[in-house]
Amino acid sequence: MVIPLLQEDKRAGETTRKGFYLYNDKRKASLDPQMKKYVKKAREISGVSVDPELVNISEKDMVEMIFFPMVNEACRVLAEGIAAKPADLDIASVMGMGFPPYRGGIMFWADSFGSKYIYSRLAELSKLYGEFFKPCNYMAERAARGVPLSSPLQQGKSRL
Repeated sequence: MVIPLLQEDKRAGETTRKGFYLYNDKRKASLDPQMKKYVKKAREISGVSVDPELVNISEKDMVEMIFFPMVNEACRVLAEGIAAKPADLDIASVMGMGFPPYRGGIMFWADSFGSKYIYSRLAELSKLYGEFFKPCNYMAERAARGVPLSSPLQQGKSRL
């Protein structure tokens, strides 16, 4: 709903030097304080209201609410055998969805928090916001044993 409002006001991004951001002569973007006006108008038109509890959510909580379900889904992919190993998901997340390479990939990044912490946060979020956040069995097993999410599923067997 915001985009039609921006187009109506001839805010086409870098071309017009304004869109979601303001652009200087060197094409460097900066936040545009006018965007609040467009978001407010879009909400009024579409009849969307903001839950007052979510207005003051911390940056940490936002990151966890966005990325922990992605980690949970990655765990499902491993459990179902769709991906052979966690490193495959790290590569896919960096190359396929633009996950920051300096974070090492979704599974590597998740291990910086630990399976127990991610499991507990997902369980907590599930109670507050519903099934979307419910941790999968793979996540629950890893958390219960304190095993990193990126460690191999099974101990490799020597062919000798």
